[in-house]
Amino acid sequence: MTKKAKSTYEEFMEAKTPQQRRKFEEEYKEFALSELILALMERDEISVRKLAKIAGVSPTIVQEMRSGLKKNYSMESFYKILKTLGFDQFMVGHNGHFIPIDLSYLNKK
Repeated sequence: MTKKAKSTYEEFMEAKTPQQRRKFEEEYKEFALSELILALMERDEISVRKLAKIAGVSPTIVQEMRSGLKKNYSMESFYKILKTLGFDQFMVGHNGHFIPIDLSYLNKK
């Protein structure tokens, strides 16, 4: 039987301690969120100030989210930004099941 080749990611993660893996995964989630926001802002050709104004949040919040600097922000701010960028649902996974959270209750300002 042939041995499956490991990906670079698999090799990278295997070389880490459990604590290093947890830290990497946490930072990767923050990075992925900021990349998503950047890509959608670019797609929609919307500035930080314009997105903040439409979403009804501070430009500082948008800037911190898109740069990955801020680690904790309110779910309301997060939902408002998602809604403004065109999302109508947010999915939450629990024990292998996904539950949609409807964002339609948020009104654009």
